[in-house]
Amino acid sequence: MFLLDSHIYLWFVDDDKKLPQKLKNIIENSDDVYVSIITFWELTIKSGLGKLSLPCEPSKMITDCDKLHIRILDILPHHLDILRTLEPIHRDPFDRMIISQAMAEDLTLITADEKILMYDCVKTLSEQGGSQ
Repeated sequence: MFLLDSHIYLWFVDDDKKLPQKLKNIIENSDDVYVSIITFWELTIKSGLGKLSLPCEPSKMITDCDKLHIRILDILPHHLDILRTLEPIHRDPFDRMIISQAMAEDLTLITADEKILMYDCVKTLSEQGGSQ
């Protein structure tokens, strides 16, 4: 069971070459792939600030997840309990929530974010294909 970090989700939907084929295969062939609702919040904010361009409206991105066999992970109360105890290695509030969700739901977080990879309390799979 996997949770996609925001950039991994974008690379996957855009068929970006930055996403290694090994990770693309894992995402395509797993029955349990999630993306956090936090990802869409983050992407919407960054798009509004001109930091990135979205392939379509955020609402369409969310409904398109069903076609991609990706489930949306909502924020649940126990995610906040873990967030409250998370070490301050990473100060990005979106990433901290995604880490907390992965921990709470026992999901492997697919990411290339070096700060996230510094957390030893969350299972990760990196863009190089390694896991911890």
